[in-house]
Amino acid sequence: MIRAKKFGTKLPEKKRKPSSKGIIGKLSVNHRGFGFVVLEEDTGTDIFISAENILSGAMNGDKVKVKVLGTFRGKREGTIVEVVEHANKTIVGRINVNRTKSEFVPDDKRITQKIKLRHVDKKIVGGTKVVVEIISWSPLQGKIIEILGDENGVGVDILGILRSHGIVEEFPEEVMTAAARTEIEPSKTEISKRIDRRNLKIVTIDGEDAKDLDDGVYGEERGDGFFLGVYIADVSHYVRPNSALDIEAYKRGTSIYPVDRVVPMLPKELSNGICSLNAGVNRLAMACEMNLSKNGKVVDYKIFPTVIHVHRRLSYTQVDKFFEGADILGDCSDNLNTLLKIRNLRKKIHAERGSIDFALPEMKVRLDENGKPIEIIKRIQTLAESVIEECMLLANETVAEHTMRKKIPCLYRVHELASPEKILTFNQLLAHFSLHIATAEGRDLEPRDFQRILAKVKDLPAERVITSYALRSMQQARYSSQCLGHFGLAAKFYTHFTSPIRRYPDLIVHRMLRASLETPDKINNLAKNLDEIANHSSETERRAVDIERESVDLKSVEYMQQFVGQKFDGVIDSVTGFGFFVELDNGVDGLVRVATIDHDYYEFVEKEFALIGQTTGKSFHIGDSVRVRLSEANTNLRQLTFDFISTVTDKNLIAEV
Repeated sequence: MIRAKKFGTKLPEKKRKPSSKGIIGKLSVNHRGFGFVVLEEDTGTDIFISAENILSGAMNGDKVKVKVLGTFRGKREGTIVEVVEHANKTIVGRINVNRTKSEFVPDDKRITQKIKLRHVDKKIVGGTKVVVEIISWSPLQGKIIEILGDENGVGVDILGILRSHGIVEEFPEEVMTAAARTEIEPSKTEISKRIDRRNLKIVTIDGEDAKDLDDGVYGEERGDGFFLGVYIADVSHYVRPNSALDIEAYKRGTSIYPVDRVVPMLPKELSNGICSLNAGVNRLAMACEMNLSKNGKVVDYKIFPTVIHVHRRLSYTQVDKFFEGADILGDCSDNLNTLLKIRNLRKKIHAERGSIDFALPEMKVRLDENGKPIEIIKRIQTLAESVIEECMLLANETVAEHTMRKKIPCLYRVHELASPEKILTFNQLLAHFSLHIATAEGRDLEPRDFQRILAKVKDLPAERVITSYALRSMQQARYSSQCLGHFGLAAKFYTHFTSPIRRYPDLIVHRMLRASLETPDKINNLAKNLDEIANHSSETERRAVDIERESVDLKSVEYMQQFVGQKFDGVIDSVTGFGFFVELDNGVDGLVRVATIDHDYYEFVEKEFALIGQTTGKSFHIGDSVRVRLSEANTNLRQLTFDFISTVTDKNLIAEV
């Protein structure tokens, strides 16, 4: 069998320097052949590229140079004159066999070019999913470097998504060797160097199936205030700079959670073993202990290496039942009741400072043992989850402020103010609902301005749509070596400190804290690469999000195949020139093509986010409730297609608020 030993290697071609003329951007191709080039400068205007103007060899995701030809209906149109950098060095697809001839069909339908394969083994049968490496761009040729298996095999579809993003689950041999050499228990010598917190009845609270336990918590009422201890796995003790474990963790950047598996950042010997805060054993941790006032504000804190002995491993389900009044978890009750009080106080503080509450349900696809989707679950955050979230948020803020005040170089989680252009677009959407996001004269836009809007649309049919657009109107959260604040949380200081088992930036934050406590002279040396680490970590995070979203989309469409022909009520969540997308209550969405709507010609009015009939004046706006029939569930395109039946209600305007 062909293995993936060379997977991810770069092609021998050198990067071409683009000539001086032309505009540089990223090519995004539609499966129908045309595309757009998204410019490197975020001007908000893309350049349309017709199918005949896509340069031979240019593929979806490539960095290209464009020559503008003119404008059409107010949009710039251009032609690709040069591929500056290829994005698709390896491509996942299936083998089709026609008589004795083998053909490669990419999974990504936006890659429309025919790729000729060299030296296809005759034993490879039709329907086999493979990974192909491009070995020549002109002519376009490739070779099979890995066989994933039968396309209908258990997990092969998700494996294809992973490979399409360059993810190999197996760790390199030198990493596994290093993991095997890692100690099973903390040494007595190391324990003796640390402040001992094994006397505290610390608990972990996670999902039932969690195996990598990053964080433990302990709360206690003291005087007229509170003590909160947050204890985070000390991964930095085991993963040292430039070691094999560190190099691989940096490369991965984060653990990935597609629907059917976990692709961990660290080998299980660490992630599930020595680093995981398992109950009943000694574990090394970094502590952030805080004294809070009766109002929930931090008045004092300490950050230090410690050793802990988790008293009990609790699940969210158990803790939620306890909060509902069940007579369980007796020896943890004081701790949990204190944590709940702290959570309530911190929630109040967040609301007062204007933190934005994007309380949207999470859609989770449940699979059977054969990888087939059997249910789409709408998950809303529980009280137990909220308790842990508030503890982690407070620890992250406290550590971030500590590093700033002590002038310790660090990585921060930043979320910047939305651009004026995106706010304008958001206001154009809100106008349809008789709403407007604005600020008082003489001050900048604040998080509380968004929160007021979201409060007004709560529990309305268009709530999810407006909340989603509010999110899109903001800058994307990212990592930075500069503390730029977190707009969504209305936090001046914020970092990621609480998940070093699954996020590389958290590991770096721990590393900088350790250096400040143990070897301050090494801080400047460690800080040299912070900008590079921040950029890389942001990229790997986006890659993980894409993989997880693609896996959910695939399994959601597969689940909906059983309902083809049935009717559903939904809300229009996006409108384009070729139709509108409808989101159902279970979170899936699909396309109603404008060409299938009878009795009129509909024109797309971009500023109104609507399709409007030229004869009847009938309109389809974002937020409108409609009834549709599922006509197709295409797993190849990961797309649902609906037929429009009727408008459910026109009472979506909310002028009364």
